[in-house]
Amino acid sequence: MTIIHPTAIVDPKAELDDTVEIGAYSIIGPNVKIGARTHVGPHVVIDGHTTIGTDNRFFQFSSIGGPPQDKKYAGEPTRLVIGDRNTVREFCTFNLGTAQDEGITSLGNDNLMLAYVHLAHDCRVGNNTVFSNNASLAGHVHVGDWVILSGFAAVHQFCKIGDHAFVGMNTSLTQDVPPFVLLSGNPAEPHGINIEGLKRRGFTREQINDLRNAYKLIYKSGLTLEAAKTALAEAEALSPSSAQHLRQLREFLDTTTRGIVR
Repeated sequence: MTIIHPTAIVDPKAELDDTVEIGAYSIIGPNVKIGARTHVGPHVVIDGHTTIGTDNRFFQFSSIGGPPQDKKYAGEPTRLVIGDRNTVREFCTFNLGTAQDEGITSLGNDNLMLAYVHLAHDCRVGNNTVFSNNASLAGHVHVGDWVILSGFAAVHQFCKIGDHAFVGMNTSLTQDVPPFVLLSGNPAEPHGINIEGLKRRGFTREQINDLRNAYKLIYKSGLTLEAAKTALAEAEALSPSSAQHLRQLREFLDTTTRGIVR
């Protein structure tokens, strides 16, 4: 049976699994769906057309599924979709999408969102990410898997951050970040690849060395971006064990819209 604290307010139209727990003084809106074994702590507001998966945990004072902070928003039934096994710490704010994009803000699986994290409208965050305290995404930002955003990192709207990237503390990010790259600063500057993170995730020494060489092609060789992509394609053909990762890096460069931090 769903455990709802007597001081919580849960709209009768909300759809809650029988194993959901709702803490004291929390408010759950009518268009909210919450999956199995998800725990909502005290003083949490979940509203809007919000769908939440299984085994999530929301700590106190978070605001989930609020209207987008966008002057163009006119009450459209846009959505927030949250996957499974996410931890959302205190004072986080996740907003609905807007009709000017695909209408969905999404957070994948197994993410750790620390205190005061902000996901603006239409952001797409993948799996296994860590957002440290006060990390903030403006609207329409796309973040890949295994990304780490350090404390107070701020990302400009429409930026993309590739898989396994690491963004340092207090970084101001106004351009795209290719996969595997480590950067920091205001404005952001690249500082090699995320070697420690790749080691922890089981990348071999050969794969890490191949990615280091790929980084040098993009950032140290003096090549234009188009010439660097050609060189990456050649390296991909010569490095079977790293081909998938080199291809991922090259394809990211093909899709960047704001240019990369370089």
